[in-house]
Amino acid sequence: MLETKNLTIRFGGHVAVNAVNCAFQPGTLTAIVGPNGAGKTTYFNLISGQLKASEGQVFLKGQELSRLSPSARTRAGLGRAFQLTNLFPNLSVLENVRLAVQATQSGPHLRGLNLWSIWSDHRALTQRAHDILASVAMLEKQQHAVASLPHGDQRKLEVALLMALDPDVYMFDEPTAGMSHDEAPVILNLIRALKEDRRKTILLVEHKMDVVRELADRIIVLHNGALVADGQPAEVIASPVVQEAYLGVSPKDPPSGAPTGAASPGPEKLQGRVAP
Repeated sequence: MLETKNLTIRFGGHVAVNAVNCAFQPGTLTAIVGPNGAGKTTYFNLISGQLKASEGQVFLKGQELSRLSPSARTRAGLGRAFQLTNLFPNLSVLENVRLAVQATQSGPHLRGLNLWSIWSDHRALTQRAHDILASVAMLEKQQHAVASLPHGDQRKLEVALLMALDPDVYMFDEPTAGMSHDEAPVILNLIRALKEDRRKTILLVEHKMDVVRELADRIIVLHNGALVADGQPAEVIASPVVQEAYLGVSPKDPPSGAPTGAASPGPEKLQGRVAP
């Protein structure tokens, strides 16, 4: 579904994402983890087009996206949620979702036909928006201005906008950031529901390892911009490279007489394979 090849970005002499090769399949949720500054959000920005890669390519269903704008990548099938909510604050909840639905639909509202056909089309768009709001338990707040919503409801609304776009790939960047202990389960339940559609691919950046353990089918680990581990959640979490990156646990000292100054190892082998 989605693949990055040699994806790299440099800021001056700093390599923020370093030659990441990775493929993501339909019907899977992949958690992307790593310490602060590892390059996780930058990797997302390269995939969705907010940043232009110094090298490398992004493919969606075999189509290269590297030269496309963020909006064109969205139309191609990438759906991105950000750490900070990205909504229309002065519009109502319903208007936010209806605009997202309208952006993906053809119909009289785009062709300037007679008022009756436009009204009928508008009614269909509104019904689709109602259905989406019902699925995220926000139908009763459809007339509320977005600016008046608590943070948890704004996060739910952002998921609703992604659902309205019906992307092939959902990209969630710390979806529970800033949410209280009581609010977070609502978002996680929405992601669980999205996982049930085996046609979709989900990428999740998340620092809360309990969330990662529960939701992820696969974990990849970025460290200093490089892909250092890839595999099943339990094995990746227990791996030395993750223990060192997250917990500061250094590998054991080499035995006496062992050579020093050797080149650093490549991506850790997990489940009998090497990370791409």
